[in-house]
Amino acid sequence: MHKTTPILLRLIRTFFLFIQIASGCLQALIYPYFPQYIQRRMMRHWSSGLLATLNVRLRCTGKPPGVEIPRALLVANHISWLDVCVLMAACPTRFVAKSEIDGWPVLGFLSRQAGTLFIKRARRSDTLRINQQIGDVLEKGEKVVIFPEGTTADGTYLNHFHASLLQSAIDADALLFPVAITYRRACGEVCPEAAYTDSSLVLSLRKILSQTEITVELTFLEPVTCGMRNRRELARLSEQAIAETLSLPIPHKKTEKPYDLPAE
Repeated sequence: MHKTTPILLRLIRTFFLFIQIASGCLQALIYPYFPQYIQRRMMRHWSSGLLATLNVRLRCTGKPPGVEIPRALLVANHISWLDVCVLMAACPTRFVAKSEIDGWPVLGFLSRQAGTLFIKRARRSDTLRINQQIGDVLEKGEKVVIFPEGTTADGTYLNHFHASLLQSAIDADALLFPVAITYRRACGEVCPEAAYTDSSLVLSLRKILSQTEITVELTFLEPVTCGMRNRRELARLSEQAIAETLSLPIPHKKTEKPYDLPAE
């Protein structure tokens, strides 16, 4: 039988969660003024603290891109808003997110201060702008994560990987790193409570706090050289590598559109 966290423990975790978020807001005020190597430490430390508060244990396999790799674009499957914290704890990086998040209270502020790149999905022309921004960030030696599914899944399937934002990896001559993410309950089963699919952020937090423990498995796969490949090839290679790692079927192929954009 699946066990849940006692109510008292949930309240205690919630209290410390608010403290962690408040700490993040204070750090975010000064974050942009520090050099990149200190920003990485701050990002990793805060994200690890948030995961610990939620009792989310991180297991990392494979080798994340280090500072010796000048330009690295990470491509990951998307399950939860926790994905961002998990990736920041394992490999401090910047993200591409939907522009709506910029207007969210607290999270919008934290995202802006951390250098998130916001994309307007409703505008087809924004693909070019965001690709250029990603390229500029990569040229500065910072890593960027995109979620090419364009939406979240519950961990039992993958959505089709869109190729539009992978043009930045080609233009910047970057290495592309597929990253597989999966969440599991204490018993080892896939944890649907961690997924952010059809609920509000508050309800999502309640589901996560109800778990006695969540283990997130983060797998950094072999990098893909962009070379002479086009963006659709990169999308399919990333999709296949992640699907095989998670033992999930490859999504049904459909026609690519130049304005297919990731949700966050």
